[in-house]
Amino acid sequence: MGFGVFLILMMLMVGGLGVDIMRFELTRSNLQHTLDRAVLAAADLDQELNAVDVVNDYFYKSDLSGYLTSVTVDQGLNYKEVSATAEMEMNTQIIHMMGINKLTAPAAGAAAESVDGVEISLVLDVSGSMGSNNRIHNLRPAAKDFVGTMLNSSPVGDVSISVVPYATQVNIGPTLAQHFNLTDEHDFSHCVEFDWSDFNTTTIATSASLQRTGPFDPWYTTEQNLVLPVCSEDPNNEVVAYSMNQGALESYIDNLDVGGNTSIDVGVKWGAALLDPTMNPVVTDMIADGDVDSAFSHLPTAYNEDVLKVLVVMSDGENTAQYYLNDNYQDGNTDVWYYEGYVSGQYRRIYSIKYGSTYYYKQPSGSRAYWYYPYYGDEPFGGDDAQRLTFPQLFHQASNRYIAYELYRDIWSSSYAGSYWRSYAYSYVGSGTKDSRTDAICQAAKDAGVIVFTIGFEAPWRGQQVLESCASSQGHYFDVNGIEISDAFASIASSISKLRLIQ
Repeated sequence: MGFGVFLILMMLMVGGLGVDIMRFELTRSNLQHTLDRAVLAAADLDQELNAVDVVNDYFYKSDLSGYLTSVTVDQGLNYKEVSATAEMEMNTQIIHMMGINKLTAPAAGAAAESVDGVEISLVLDVSGSMGSNNRIHNLRPAAKDFVGTMLNSSPVGDVSISVVPYATQVNIGPTLAQHFNLTDEHDFSHCVEFDWSDFNTTTIATSASLQRTGPFDPWYTTEQNLVLPVCSEDPNNEVVAYSMNQGALESYIDNLDVGGNTSIDVGVKWGAALLDPTMNPVVTDMIADGDVDSAFSHLPTAYNEDVLKVLVVMSDGENTAQYYLNDNYQDGNTDVWYYEGYVSGQYRRIYSIKYGSTYYYKQPSGSRAYWYYPYYGDEPFGGDDAQRLTFPQLFHQASNRYIAYELYRDIWSSSYAGSYWRSYAYSYVGSGTKDSRTDAICQAAKDAGVIVFTIGFEAPWRGQQVLESCASSQGHYFDVNGIEISDAFASIASSISKLRLIQ
């Protein structure tokens, strides 16, 4: 009988212990949860209220004010860290019979917000339509604010930014191009022509031969300098790779020029490639040349490291035709010679075209290709001073579709050349194919772990569809007009900032 009573008492004691421990754990969990939420909110860099006040307010609204024991704040220009402790004593209901009258529930935690370990490719549309409706003027301050936000919210060296302007093509510029194996028919342009399969991967081979874009203008018929080349030769629109120089980036964005068609696929291809870890040898070489800061020697990091890789793609349009020279016109000598100088006291540009064993001389005039039949002979006009043009030189230096037409179609014709020569000299990739290429390269980037934000800036319906599909989710796509583009970039910057518990 006595032993039975003893067993019953023991069972009550054990059960009571379980009840008190369960109450204790619920109390501790509630206290810890409140503390975690409080320090997270207080550590937010966008939080304008005093961090200590924020933590106190969370505990007050949870009716736990009396249990907060300490709040510590450490913050600087690029970071904020908030830590706190709390403690609650709970009276026991049953196990006090064992001499345990109270249980103490402690809570501690810390949170910090900073932007560290972030690699960004900023892919910006600079096609001709960006010159309309103040778009380029609205883009510049928005993009500069984004750059400033990202660089000023982290320790120096934790954020790298590459900017990829794109129109019909992407001009990577001579500084970056020297680290790739571009074909050497000429050095008038620094753009690359990609095959369809290239858009299935984020990599760009540094050793394999890459076809350099031919230097020609499919739109204008000027006799000398290209007006709107397929590959921009404007140094203001060259790619900037792996920078953390805020002043230089802001000045660069201010000087972006507009012109040309729209190739979202090519812009994303280069943006994704600059985030791909296979680009590390290029970074190493650029550091050695003094073109990239040595703090970025580890870039681009492997995809599986704790680093945020972000692709931000902006366009005001939709993919349009991308022109390229046909293979037969990429390289080699033409039968055109060029002489520039004084003739009988007048400064002239004279072309000689060889037909059989005879050279016929042409002095361009107006919009027609006039031939001057008295000017012929057994050597080019100008003799040894005449320069035989290669195909790249013909398109770049002469930039005259009438000469090209008469050379490749019918050198005896003096009629308007129109667009007939195009079927001989160049072709194009259409918008439908480029939409598919954009889908492919965006998916390749997302599959690799890159976070993709896209901005449709007053874009037409088809362009919006391509950009929305490219984004990591619907929440990563922004459809904006006018000065709303600043809000889009600000939202993206806020999303990139990494808010995390550190304890």
